[in-house]
Amino acid sequence: MAPLSAQQIEAGAWALARTQHDVITHGQLRALGYSDDAIKHRLRTGRLFALWRGVYAVGRPHVSSRGRWKAATLACGPQSALDGDSGLALWGVRSNKRREVEIAIPYGGGHHLPEIRIRRVRELGDQVAERDGIPVLSLPPLFVYLASRVGPGALEASINEADKKDLIHVGRLRREIDALRGRPGVAHLRKVIDRATFRYSDSELERAFRPIIRKAGLPEPQMGEWVNGYKVDFWWPVLNLVIETDGGRFHRTAFQQANDRRRDQAHTLAHTACLRFTHGQIRYDRSYVECSIAKLARDLKQTVEQSGA
Repeated sequence: MAPLSAQQIEAGAWALARTQHDVITHGQLRALGYSDDAIKHRLRTGRLFALWRGVYAVGRPHVSSRGRWKAATLACGPQSALDGDSGLALWGVRSNKRREVEIAIPYGGGHHLPEIRIRRVRELGDQVAERDGIPVLSLPPLFVYLASRVGPGALEASINEADKKDLIHVGRLRREIDALRGRPGVAHLRKVIDRATFRYSDSELERAFRPIIRKAGLPEPQMGEWVNGYKVDFWWPVLNLVIETDGGRFHRTAFQQANDRRRDQAHTLAHTACLRFTHGQIRYDRSYVECSIAKLARDLKQTVEQSGA
């Protein structure tokens, strides 16, 4: 078989670089047929640009975020994967503008590189996925990492973003993190998921909600009544107050969310006070729910008394 021409070798290098977000390694260039002197010549003449030792940008010195992430994984070896905020940004569930790239590698591998933060883990195994040709940790271990660093609001926002993009199923995520128990962040992540997905049956909701109503100083409500064109959960006609409940924040379709907005808007336009709580709030944040209802009830009672004076 005839050796490849210089043009064919060059075409092969460009084609490979395009599949790797415009980066290529020294080893890949050698495998394509370039000599060390040819690689050095291209570095001197501005056709290759060193990103890390043995990893180059092709044709221009600056690469995209994906090019930098791909280059970092190439620089850290074949068992490396994008980690932390870099990994979450590649999945598109959390923004990350830091130049430093976070990489996970197995124990015993890798070495310090500038602008790369390496985290050594006992075993990567099936935790590694691929996205846009870049090895990256799958979302369960990345959410465990995130849970060890941020509060529940930021964590839930990222989970919700992944859920909206059909990258995860929250119920399966809840089961998968059990295999990661013992890691920092697992307990926090489990708690956030449970609060956001918890759901009572109708009878359980009524039993759980009645003590809250009593502590808030409200009389027994009417249930399942039609108010302003919608069947509501709890209704106090004397106070013109409606309380609605949702079974969870994840997996609500666009139609369900739009219908909730229409319901709330109908109550507002009819000058009916309306509060909406999730089942998770009623289960886990009872003091907040009680205080919110009590405050609104006091204001409504005062309004009723003043209008009757």
